[in-house]
Amino acid sequence: MKLLLTSGGVTNPSIRSALVGLLGRPIAESNALVVPTAQWGHPMCGPASVRGVIAAGDDSEHLTGLGWASLGVLELTALPTIGADRWIPWVQEADVLLVDGGDATYLCHWMRESGLADLLPSLPDTVWVGVSAGSMVMTPRIGSDFVAWPSAPDDHTLGVVDFSIFPHLDAFPTNTLERAQRWAAEIDGPAYAIDEQTGIVVADGSTQVVSEGRWTAFGVPGAEGSTSAGGTFTTR
Repeated sequence: MKLLLTSGGVTNPSIRSALVGLLGRPIAESNALVVPTAQWGHPMCGPASVRGVIAAGDDSEHLTGLGWASLGVLELTALPTIGADRWIPWVQEADVLLVDGGDATYLCHWMRESGLADLLPSLPDTVWVGVSAGSMVMTPRIGSDFVAWPSAPDDHTLGVVDFSIFPHLDAFPTNTLERAQRWAAEIDGPAYAIDEQTGIVVADGSTQVVSEGRWTAFGVPGAEGSTSAGGTFTTR
């Protein structure tokens, strides 16, 4: 699977170009499934916010509103009740999974419970576009500050990639660089703090930061520090 891990979605031309490169075709010719499941696990989300991303409205222009050839919904909490023989072909036929934010531990739980986590290794050409928790779920840990689901056993997630992500850098008063530094000390492993104009591409054994904004790397060889320049930065 090819990964585009973002904080705020496809928010600028650089991230959009990276997405098209991963797809290998225009967005308008690509079929997408949106996964809103993480929202149900976060106390700040609910029916109105889930409806917004599904409806691809103006507030979802950076994810579901990008102009896909087709857009469907994959609700992970429903999958165990309908049988894998029904939903697996839906995923296999999609070009991209658009995985929205919310609580990453809740999303992780339902990815495992539904069987989607087990299916991912068999989808080498499928693109995963994560927003916030939809990106963090692919990391080993998210840090205790980002666990909002009361039933989460800890802050561990899928570990598909070997680095963690602190999202929404500077987007909220609490998401400062100083807080990111404290978070990184708790994580105690390779990590990135990224703003809404930054994405991380993981494909073909390479990891690239794609940014028109601000990001900082913690414990990543060759990428320590931050940059505000556009373009891409290959970290490994």
